[in-house]
Amino acid sequence: MKIVGTGVDIVETARIRNSLEKFGDRFLNRCFLPGEIDYCRSMKFPELHLAARFAAKEAISKAFGTGIGKQLGWRDLEICKRDSGEPYVQLHGKGVELAQARGVTELFVSLSHCKEYAAAHAVIVSLAAPE
Repeated sequence: MKIVGTGVDIVETARIRNSLEKFGDRFLNRCFLPGEIDYCRSMKFPELHLAARFAAKEAISKAFGTGIGKQLGWRDLEICKRDSGEPYVQLHGKGVELAQARGVTELFVSLSHCKEYAAAHAVIVSLAAPE
């Protein structure tokens, strides 16, 4: 096994809160999948959980070396939560294609947030070196 990419990102929660106030569902549906939206809306401070997931998607895209754009979109990455509370990544669309092309065997993500900031770290593991 080989670590082929790591990424980290930090987001101001006010930025997410402002996007929610200004763009509402348009912002949510552009960046998040229904399960993510439902989970975050069920929390007392949804913007904290949305910000953590936003940061996670940025961190994952950095670990892949693509950023968010043509090769990997916001909705190609879904940040889910196990019953234990541990976050995990569910890949969709271009995310699945990119992971397969790079021989990804595992993708780890860690989230953290407080009142003002959310942060995430991602590690991508592969059996072979990336192409």
